[in-house]
Amino acid sequence: MPEWRRQQIERESRLEAGRRFSDGKVFAAKDTTALLEAVIRPGDRVCLEGDNQKQADHLATALAGADGSRLHDLHIVQSGLVLSAHLDLFTKGIASKLDFSYSGPQGAAIARALYAGRIQLGAIHTYIELFARYFVDLTPQIALIAAVSGDREGNLYTGPNTEDTPTIVEATHFKSGIVIAQVNKLADRVPRVDIPGDRIDFVVEAPTPFYVEPLFTRDPAQITDTQILMAMLAIKGIYAEYGIQRLNHGIGYGTAAIELLLPTFGESLGLKGKVATHWALNPHPTLIPAIESGWVKQIHCFGSEVGMDDYIRARPDVYFTGADGSLRSNRAFCQTAGLYACDLFIGSTLQIDLAANSSTVTPERIPGFGGAPNMGSDAHGRRHPSNAWLKAGREATEAHPGMVRGRKLVVQLLETFGDKMVPAFVEELASVEFARRMKLELVPVMIYGDDVTHIVTEEGIANLLLCRTAEEREQAIRGVAGFTSVGRARDRKMVESLRSRGVIRRPEDLDIDPLDANRHLLAARSIKDLVKWSGGLYRPPGKFRNW
Repeated sequence: MPEWRRQQIERESRLEAGRRFSDGKVFAAKDTTALLEAVIRPGDRVCLEGDNQKQADHLATALAGADGSRLHDLHIVQSGLVLSAHLDLFTKGIASKLDFSYSGPQGAAIARALYAGRIQLGAIHTYIELFARYFVDLTPQIALIAAVSGDREGNLYTGPNTEDTPTIVEATHFKSGIVIAQVNKLADRVPRVDIPGDRIDFVVEAPTPFYVEPLFTRDPAQITDTQILMAMLAIKGIYAEYGIQRLNHGIGYGTAAIELLLPTFGESLGLKGKVATHWALNPHPTLIPAIESGWVKQIHCFGSEVGMDDYIRARPDVYFTGADGSLRSNRAFCQTAGLYACDLFIGSTLQIDLAANSSTVTPERIPGFGGAPNMGSDAHGRRHPSNAWLKAGREATEAHPGMVRGRKLVVQLLETFGDKMVPAFVEELASVEFARRMKLELVPVMIYGDDVTHIVTEEGIANLLLCRTAEEREQAIRGVAGFTSVGRARDRKMVESLRSRGVIRRPEDLDIDPLDANRHLLAARSIKDLVKWSGGLYRPPGKFRNW
């Protein structure tokens, strides 16, 4: 006879071992490592909450301090590895296998650990993809999470940075796993119950508040004239052309420039109320002028942003907030919104090839993908129409009009040369060599070329939807690749033919004078300007304050 309650019996055994260090559900910070050693088993799948902003840093440090003879061969399944403690798990032999989505500042360290054989790589996932696997074949046995506050019954208040927490808890708790939470404050009563106490097994008040990275803050003072020109091209040549109302912006100065041009350049084009009204987006400070100018109707957020709490609290018509006034973010829901409910994704990349495949992987650095592959993909399961979606679909196909399927606009916004004059356009992605070196079955491509609809550079816009052959597609890409070796190898006659058809559009084709692209067009030219726009509600992190 099979044993149908094996996981529940194992859970009770773990709970009993952990209760030696707790008073009910609460345990002291000094006992964290001992409790983890008691409830975790060698070979366990552990989800240590680390996404691209919020970090269960106390639990991460405590786990990295465990005795390697007691805890070893752990399989880490988590969104983001961004703390040094996350890498310590592998260098100390506590963990051996990794499935993740994003690494950001630890990208170089992860590359070195992979090459040294310290990490056995499962896969680099998108966020939704990894979340999905939590419920199928990567279900955590242990979840280590973070919240703003909690009570002695385990009820948690996640505050504005809810992010991955509900997804992690759901997958772990309802499959007989153990959920342990660190909180900034142990309270008699939480402001609102974001995670019910019956799903939390142990709670610890951490010595310091959990770390949150201000990942989405871009100082307008750093935006260049070239980025402003590309933003003008995008607004007039794509946003206006398609009537984009529902959208997502990736991280970068190029998209920050777009946000800051809406109340100025966008206003001059008469686009207010016609574009950029509904967003799936973190609370970008550079969007404050557009919000204050009445462009933005609604924003749902993956997570929050440091310094934006008071501003969000004062703008509940725009943001999703709870009865306590704070933001309610949710990475899984917002990723789904970006995939199925948005008509446009625009972001950047480090490299793009002649098929429009893009990647941020280099031989020295593996930053992961985060949500870009989901945001930047055409969801074939979508069934509701919009004007922008249908227009893109009509451009992409020569099929019978009665069977035209819409297309999501996926835009890559990048200068032809990146940092240190490294060309962004290449014949072959560096990730191809990385896959060869690591003997991977799948090349780590961030956004596949067949999902990309437009490429915007300082040279102009390449509309890949209008290309009818692979040769046309290649020449359209070369045609906006500037003075890179890829751009210099263009077939000039064919590029001019594509331009005459509107596949390639230069600034002059859109009646944009590059000399007009300067910082005077920005609605805010500094972080201090953003604070003024917010009426003093935006409180930027100290590293962004220079006044």
